[in-house]
Amino acid sequence: MPKIHEHDGKRPQAFGIFVENRLVLLYTFECDLGDGWEDAEVNNDPLEIRQKALKMGANILNYIFNN
Repeated sequence: MPKIHEHDGKRPQAFGIFVENRLVLLYTFECDLGDGWEDAEVNNDPLEIRQKALKMGANILNYIFNN
């Protein structure tokens, strides 16, 4: 899980809820993926950080469409 912004020094985490062995909810904590998906000018995140957020988003979508 990529860390997009530093808030209070906690590590980024992801939690999931499964129903009948299917992931139905993914909750991310301390990572702000959505901030990394915005235009570069909005949060002034470095390209490397934004790319990590976009890759994680692509992985989430890939999981959704293939499971």
